[in-house]
Amino acid sequence: MHEKTLSTILIVDDSPENLTVLSELLQLDYRVRAATSGEKALRIAATPPWPDLILLDVMMPGMDGYEVFTQLRAAPLTREIPVIFVTAMDSAESELRGLDAGAVDYIAKPIVPPLLLARVRTQLELKQARDWLKNQNAYLEAELARRMSENLVVQEVSIHALAHLAEIRDPETGNHLRRTQGYVRALARQLQPHPRFSSFLTDRVIDQLTKSAPLHDIGKVGIPDSILLKPGKLTPDEWEIMKTHAKLGSDAIEQAERDVDRLVEFLVLAKDIAHYHHEKWDGSGYPEGLAGDRIPIAARLMALADVFDAMISPRIYKPPMLLEDACTIIIAGRGRHFDPDVTDAFLASFDEFREIAARYIENAPGQSN
Repeated sequence: MHEKTLSTILIVDDSPENLTVLSELLQLDYRVRAATSGEKALRIAATPPWPDLILLDVMMPGMDGYEVFTQLRAAPLTREIPVIFVTAMDSAESELRGLDAGAVDYIAKPIVPPLLLARVRTQLELKQARDWLKNQNAYLEAELARRMSENLVVQEVSIHALAHLAEIRDPETGNHLRRTQGYVRALARQLQPHPRFSSFLTDRVIDQLTKSAPLHDIGKVGIPDSILLKPGKLTPDEWEIMKTHAKLGSDAIEQAERDVDRLVEFLVLAKDIAHYHHEKWDGSGYPEGLAGDRIPIAARLMALADVFDAMISPRIYKPPMLLEDACTIIIAGRGRHFDPDVTDAFLASFDEFREIAARYIENAPGQSN
């Protein structure tokens, strides 16, 4: 069996006689450390074995008990050690001063042994309870953080697994998901201080928006291969079918929302992105023909990111466009295809777009990465 660990008590008194009396009274049940001055008490309290309780004389030459207590509370190592003031000053004013300072108890001299032992035992039991609660809270906080981290990982894996369903159907997309995710984050960070966007683009929303971006083309899983993988230009009828991928994607995400019993923030954003990322600022886009601020902010960011990446990516039916040429086309779409402020944010973060494109570069179809 393990031996019971003794609590440590530091007794502080400038009188050796008083220290002897207290020590003899306590040492049968506790580990006792002693100090004859405030300065020594502070040094002992800050070294192991750290005291679980301090019995502190008030009237001492040099540094009195109140000053010692103040310094104990100011130091991180000793600020939580409970202190009982022990003094010959038997007045309500003195007692209140000690308790107001933060002492857990106040004992008047001469010492009554049973009373002292009872109060010491009570304070040590209270400290043990506080320490237990503190340890439990620390454990619970660590466990909560661990589970939240696991949930975030599962969430991200699930998002990418769904997004790759569309990517598998359309293998030419390569690193398109990673690039557009980076572009959306760059635009959101650039726009965060803007008065039109600041209330929406909080740090949390930007994080959720970035996670949701890869789901923008999830609806392509519902488009026939004969249309999705066609190397040439689509016929008008084929194009109408291709455009349905926006609603197919948002419908799939909406069905996922119904399967949970509470609002899932990233699914709300993902649904907006999937449904509206082909809308245009002037109302000429699809599937709803929305214009201006009626288009959700998340979809406006995705619209520019998606178009830019499509232009600079190689496809069977076209070579990649130079980044500078793609930039020129984006600028030309300001106020027509794209929200003017989103276009300005793109220009301000163009170097970051360039870096993202280089980091996740995509080879021409048929070449290995």
